[in-house]
Amino acid sequence: MTSHDSPHDEQGEHRNTDERLRPDGGESEPPRGTITLPETVEFPVLLDFYDLQDPEHTQIHEFYENLRAGSLTTTECADCEAIHFPPRIVCPECHSDDLDYTELPHEGEMHSFTEVRGTAPIGMTDDPPFVVGVVDLGPVRLSARIDDAAYEDLDIGDTVRLKVMDIDGPTEQDRVFYRFVPV
Repeated sequence: MTSHDSPHDEQGEHRNTDERLRPDGGESEPPRGTITLPETVEFPVLLDFYDLQDPEHTQIHEFYENLRAGSLTTTECADCEAIHFPPRIVCPECHSDDLDYTELPHEGEMHSFTEVRGTAPIGMTDDPPFVVGVVDLGPVRLSARIDDAAYEDLDIGDTVRLKVMDIDGPTEQDRVFYRFVPV
C-alpha cells in the first residue's frame, strides 16, 4: 500500500475512506437485504443418518455388502490380531493396513441400555420412545437400536439377535444398517 492509498493522514491519524457518508459527516447505514426461508425443507442428503455404502463413497463398503447378505462382520488386524468395531481401514493398535473382514456372532447380550423419550435425530422424530443399547457380542461391544421391546421389558444380560434393516431413503442406493431384537 503506498502512502497515497493509506487510510492514515500524514500525522498518522486515521482518515475515513468510506465514500458512503451521511450529510452530517457520519457513516451511512450499511445496505440491507432480506432472506426468505421456506416453510418446509426436504430432507437433505447431507443430514442423512446413514452412510452411502458403495466403494465410491466409503472404504468399508465390504461391511455393508456383508450386512446386505445377512452377515455382521468387522475388521481384524492380520498383524496384531486386534478386532475392531466399527470396521477400520487402519489398525488403531499397530497402525497396520493389513485388515481382513471377520464374522461376528448374530446373538449377543445386553450390556447396557436406555430409552430415548424426547427429541430424536432428524428423520427419527416420529419414533420416540425407543430403546438403544450396548450389545456385547464377545469380541466387540457395539451400540445399536433395540427393536420390538420397551425399556421395561429389558434387563442387563438379556439375549438379543441381529436384525438387518433395509434403508428406504433419499438416495438411489440400496442401503442397510443393523439393529437388534430380544430373543
